[in-house]
Amino acid sequence: MTTPALTLYHNPRSRSASARVLLEALGVPYEVKLVDFAAGQTRTPEFLAINPLGKLPTLVHDGAVVTEQVAITIYLADRFPAAGLAPAFDHPQRGPYLRWLAFYAACFEPALMDHAFKRAPIDPATAPWRDYDTVIETLVAQLSRADYLVGDTLTAADLLWGTGLRWTTEFGIVPKLPVIVAYLERVAAYPAVIRAASLDAALTAQIDPPAAP
Repeated sequence: MTTPALTLYHNPRSRSASARVLLEALGVPYEVKLVDFAAGQTRTPEFLAINPLGKLPTLVHDGAVVTEQVAITIYLADRFPAAGLAPAFDHPQRGPYLRWLAFYAACFEPALMDHAFKRAPIDPATAPWRDYDTVIETLVAQLSRADYLVGDTLTAADLLWGTGLRWTTEFGIVPKLPVIVAYLERVAAYPAVIRAASLDAALTAQIDPPAAP
């Protein structure tokens, strides 16, 4: 039985970084198609035919298109269960695992955008994410309970969150609180994270070659 073809449309300076980490962790063959922002490659008719929003990550698996970070995370971890990166459907941690994946897209990202662009908070009664401070407090409380989001074992949710928190702490959007820094150090030590970082460093050099002496 042959492994279905996986293609990740990717730029190392985008949200697709988490998808690459997960693919490395799964240990399955995949192809990367570099999408150069400076060259306008997210706005070409060919790419918009695949993802009309012109956004990354975009994954094509055996002809099926999967977009959105959380959907790609759930899809890949469930599709390749041998890696053990997602709790089984009947596992007690399955619900919390899905909760924190959904929390990333439904609460963390919109609260972050509000904070980064200095938008006035909307009425908490109407905001699904309530507000930035509450989101960060909720995340910190969860990270304080165990080494990883849903216990002492790393899951695909940690690869998503670890990638997102690395970027957002570097840009000062999320505070470098001790519990967050310690969590990032644990995730950064995972072999797939190290491999993906090396591969993406090579891609970044391809996009931005060093200046001639």
